[in-house]
Amino acid sequence: MTATARTSRVVAIDGPGAAGKSTVARGVARALGYAYVDTGAMYRTLAWHCLQTGVDVREPRRIAAACRRWKTRLHWMEGEPAEVVLLVDGYRPVGELRSRAVSEAASDVAVVPAVRAWMKRIQRDCAQYGGLVMEGRDIATNVFPETDHKFWLDASAEERARRRRAQGMDDDLGYRDRQDSQRAAAPLMLGLGAVRIDTTGRAPEELVEAIVTAVRSAV
Repeated sequence: MTATARTSRVVAIDGPGAAGKSTVARGVARALGYAYVDTGAMYRTLAWHCLQTGVDVREPRRIAAACRRWKTRLHWMEGEPAEVVLLVDGYRPVGELRSRAVSEAASDVAVVPAVRAWMKRIQRDCAQYGGLVMEGRDIATNVFPETDHKFWLDASAEERARRRRAQGMDDDLGYRDRQDSQRAAAPLMLGLGAVRIDTTGRAPEELVEAIVTAVRSAV
């Protein structure tokens, strides 16, 4: 399969935190029979590992050096939908990623250009597994800008805060938004040609159906 054929099967779902990306992306992946990739979890995994190993997340050079030093690999997980996840030194944290400390550290880690370049290579390698629904903050603008399937999800500030509380996370959404929007490398922004969707007050099933219909009609 050519690189063009592979990227034509990538669905990019971007937007700020708690906009509904994860629920919708999982549903779209399940409906299309694609694998689901949570790129935010990849950055949080890296941030968690920094905290666990004493790497100062305020020191870009130390983080970049750690990226080169650690053993990382992609791992396919069977499920409905299947997932492609990042293992660092053979481990994939899950519950550990929900703390405010990890979320804020992930925001610090994600602004480092060398880290984003390193992570981009890993994320593009996910295409080897076939069709992907990839959620994040720079998929359509940086990771897979060539894909034809680009969607931007957003919601009101009140709705996003409510969803975050329901997820059991207490991170500062405003802080994360500022960090992501103002970073020099691949800032959070609407991708060229992306379909913008306001998820406020809308059922996930409705959003999944709309995106799946759009993807199938474009094939």
